[in-house]
Amino acid sequence: LGRQAIDPPGQAKPDLWIIQQLAQQLGLDWNYGHVSEVFDEMRHSMPSIAGISWDRMERDNAVTYPCMKEGDAGEPVVFVDAFPTESGLARFVPADIIPAAERPDTEYPMVLITGRQLEHWHTGSMTRRAAVLDALEPDPVALVHPLDLTGLGGKPGDVITIASRRGEVALYARADEGTPRGAVFVPFCYYEAAINRLTNAALDPFAKIPEFKYCAIQVTLGGEVAEQSSYGGGQAMLNAGATPVEMRRVGLDTLQSNQATRP
Repeated sequence: LGRQAIDPPGQAKPDLWIIQQLAQQLGLDWNYGHVSEVFDEMRHSMPSIAGISWDRMERDNAVTYPCMKEGDAGEPVVFVDAFPTESGLARFVPADIIPAAERPDTEYPMVLITGRQLEHWHTGSMTRRAAVLDALEPDPVALVHPLDLTGLGGKPGDVITIASRRGEVALYARADEGTPRGAVFVPFCYYEAAINRLTNAALDPFAKIPEFKYCAIQVTLGGEVAEQSSYGGGQAMLNAGATPVEMRRVGLDTLQSNQATRP
């Protein structure tokens, strides 16, 4: 259950209010006084969550889905006895591996992998404005295997430039043994090092999904990281009057706290 943290600031409105205003403009008589009324309507039309009442959610915080009857613990497996097909059976079809549209070569010998970072969500437009999260991860980083970084003649914290056939970005290298040799992982949350500029828009021939997560790159030591203009880089804490030492302490304290609570 997601609980409200703060009241909407200024003239901002809750999503439920906005949705109801749109519905009423479309001629629908939607008048929900609370989100629990929406959830109650959902569970009476969706057998898979019929056993999850709002009161139970408030009491237990979470209920395992699916839960067909009130009082049931819920099923840890979605399809226990049958699949939702006419025969109750599922059809599994083997799929051949299709090579990437762009693979490493002598000019671009490494592979770029993009993804998310624990501290920042998606493009970082909200999380990088949060002082503590920004203090933890203020600068754009690329995760490189230590042996690859040594092979470049670099060390952790050095600036590297990553280039593909579509563009290049400069950012700080971080040694990471979890990154495979020959690959570089870069979070896509940093506007000053917009890594998605480098990715390949080629479509999978069947699913039509762009090949954003794999492309050939070359990595060189050096470069100039673009300036952080609107947010990021510890600006949130600096604007609040924190000193660099205080920023570092907040980041380390939070990081240690997070590590202590992780499994």
